[in-house]
Amino acid sequence: MNGQRFSHPAVDFLITFLKTRIDRARSGELDRGASAVEWVIISAVVVAIVGVVAAIINQALKGGADKVSDCIEGADASKTC
Repeated sequence: MNGQRFSHPAVDFLITFLKTRIDRARSGELDRGASAVEWVIISAVVVAIVGVVAAIINQALKGGADKVSDCIEGADASKTC
């Protein structure tokens, strides 16, 4: 054996991969991923709020358009809407 180390390439890869992951976790580099997730959540909330406001405005405009349409259909020279 003469001090030779017998190892399988898959085991070497696994050890190297795990050491790299541990070093990244200790360095705080993974905080960037958490920051990205926070931005996605914030963006989703903003999009939802914009959607709700757009739906409310759409309903208000539709109601106003319906009133104008009804007024035009029943228009008479002697009365006003």
